[in-house]
Amino acid sequence: MPSTSTDALAARVQDPGLKAANALAASATGALLLRVPDLTDRLVAEVLAEDPAYGEFVPKDEFWESVRDSLEAGIEQMRRKAAGERADLSVAERTGRRRCEQGLPLESLLRSYRMGGRIIWEALIQVVSEEDPDSLQVLLRYASAVWHTIEQQSTVVSESYRRTESELLRRSSERVQALLDALLEGRGADPGLAKAASAALDLPEHGRYAVVVLRVSVRDSGFERPEEIGGMRFVWRMRTDAEVGVVSLGEHDVEDVVTALQPLVRGEAGVSAVIEGLAGLGRGRWLAEVALGTCRPGDHRIVRLDRNLPAALVVAQPELGDLLGSQVLGPLAELDPSDREILLETLATWLDCEGSAIHTASRLYCHRNTVFNRLRRLEQLTSRSLHRPRDVVELALALDAARLVLPRQG
Repeated sequence: MPSTSTDALAARVQDPGLKAANALAASATGALLLRVPDLTDRLVAEVLAEDPAYGEFVPKDEFWESVRDSLEAGIEQMRRKAAGERADLSVAERTGRRRCEQGLPLESLLRSYRMGGRIIWEALIQVVSEEDPDSLQVLLRYASAVWHTIEQQSTVVSESYRRTESELLRRSSERVQALLDALLEGRGADPGLAKAASAALDLPEHGRYAVVVLRVSVRDSGFERPEEIGGMRFVWRMRTDAEVGVVSLGEHDVEDVVTALQPLVRGEAGVSAVIEGLAGLGRGRWLAEVALGTCRPGDHRIVRLDRNLPAALVVAQPELGDLLGSQVLGPLAELDPSDREILLETLATWLDCEGSAIHTASRLYCHRNTVFNRLRRLEQLTSRSLHRPRDVVELALALDAARLVLPRQG
């Protein structure tokens, strides 16, 4: 037994009223095509009167030609529908893409299609009224087909517009990232690059900036890369070896950057000194990477370059740091690793405590005399004296090299 839907379809195909409406519409489309130039003038005038901004996006001549093509396509689609042929929606697809590229709002585009549908329907009524007034009642059976045609075109033009919009956004994003990468790689001296990046990133070409570099190995999956904190604008870039943030400082300083990021960053990060202009971002990235290099994995801190310059000097010149560390602390290599680490930890704590044996002992949970004994042994092994400022500088730099440079090279 046939299903209800099959019965309905069969009844629709055999409906003499619908057949008559289709035949009437098919014959009327020929007359409509002859009136397309006049209909185009009318639709263009009505669209511009209702939406004057349309003319700011689409050149007038192009707009007229596009409206003519769309009306012809709509009328031809009606003819195809009446004849049971497949619809051709290529004009609507091209129009949606073109208007998106020109920046016309989608709402304006869809409104013009609705207005076009009304004009076609009114013109169809006029044609039938002039040629066969008695058939107007039959034409009403075709009204749903007319508006279905307009709906199809509107749907296609909308989908084409949104696809193009997504594609343009992707291209724009890729261009922005390419410009930012070029600056961070130190190509800011290239004429026009900083200016192009300023326009693409919406950042002042000659503003004040800082660069932040986060260590990849400790990147927090919950870190949301904020675009604005405390009045400072952040632009983030994921790289294979690090996560980089460009900070537009305005009137702020580097300490404000550290304060803003402190609650968000759970691992280690380095912050450059203040950089003048987008063209200097390559240097800023390098300074931030040097600052990050002064952090050992697990330090869980944000380091300002200008607050850790001695260690930054060692990190920035790893070969010299290696040479200094080997020359000053070389004799410690003969010790048992745990013994060597105790001496280095004691020296590091003594330096942090500004040369106070009492505070060092408190921090290391040992007696003050133990601290003195360890330091004397260190002096004997290195042939340096903690009472001579130059020797203290060498020991401090050599310690940074041992903690920051040598482990990486190993």
